[in-house]
Amino acid sequence: MPTLATTVDGLKLPNPFVIGSGPPGTNLNVISRAFREGWGAVIAKTVSLDSSKVINVAPRYAKLRANDPKDVIGWENIELISDRRFEIWLDEFKKCKDMHPDGVLIASIMEEYNRDAWSEIVERCQDAGVDSFELNFSCPHGLPERKMGAAMGENPEIVQEVCGWVMAAAKKPVWAKMTPNVTRITEPSRAAFRGGCQGVSAINTIRSVMGVNLDTLRPEPTVEGFTTPGGYSCKAVRPIALRMVMEIATMIRSEFPGRSLSGIGGIESGGDAAQFILLGADTTQVCTGVMKFGYESVKGMCDELLAFMEKHGFETLADFKGKSLDYFTTHAELVRMQGERKTAEKAAAAAKAAAAAVAPKKMVAADSEWSGDEFVKQSDALAR
Repeated sequence: MPTLATTVDGLKLPNPFVIGSGPPGTNLNVISRAFREGWGAVIAKTVSLDSSKVINVAPRYAKLRANDPKDVIGWENIELISDRRFEIWLDEFKKCKDMHPDGVLIASIMEEYNRDAWSEIVERCQDAGVDSFELNFSCPHGLPERKMGAAMGENPEIVQEVCGWVMAAAKKPVWAKMTPNVTRITEPSRAAFRGGCQGVSAINTIRSVMGVNLDTLRPEPTVEGFTTPGGYSCKAVRPIALRMVMEIATMIRSEFPGRSLSGIGGIESGGDAAQFILLGADTTQVCTGVMKFGYESVKGMCDELLAFMEKHGFETLADFKGKSLDYFTTHAELVRMQGERKTAEKAAAAAKAAAAAVAPKKMVAADSEWSGDEFVKQSDALAR
């Protein structure tokens, strides 16, 4: 009987489905709901030591719809990190662990380029009882003037240095969340591992402009007639996320065996999660999917993933983690393999034709072999 239970960096999860940092983990009430519904782990909304400069606006979401307007395929947000005081978060972290001692609670943290600030936020969060950390090096909008989020994560040297600061203070596992808004996502990922992180998460949202309203001529989402580029998520980003997860997983396999990878990007079903795991992910994070379908959606995703495993005879997630990585190669190699096959097919066809041309005709050797159906052919075969 297949099981979804898994252990990643010492964290024991009942399943690989993790609430991604964002609105679904924005306070104790919703985090508790997630644990009650059976999510494998919850990553709280990103916190910082000073939330006084965090001021959200509304509206702050924009949706891209398919031909069926009910089908949302893209989701842009210009939402910032948590606007709640850090002291409130520490209190809720403690209460959450009291209420859900077996629930894996992960603190998403983001700070300025300041070693003391990173050390302080790590120490205070782990004293409050969190099980792990995710370093937000990837928020694509908001607070760039403070050199936070993607403004930090796009620089591998800074990523490695800050990860080193965190690892010096952390007594819990640490993942670094990668920005996709770079040319090669393997570079900051490699830097995070060199800095000592046990794992990386990928991808965060893609910097975007959702569109322009053709009646008002204003870009969306419009706030007081204006907007700012935001982060793009939902199932339309899944192919990009899968490619980047594949690249990171390939790099982990060759350079950092044993390190972990949490896959993110448009996951809405158990089949979606299976694809990320096949490409090397240990866990899969869901954020926009929860905003579309609710916390109860985890039950259906678990059932779908179990059905996939049963179909293929997989007992554990480890049985198929990274199984599809072996089927990637270069374009030049694809050309070579296809050419080789075509050459072999031509040779086989030529050999078959030659054999047919020289094969002796089968002749009747005894009167008992004559057949009414083949009489003319048998007569011809006996002739010179």
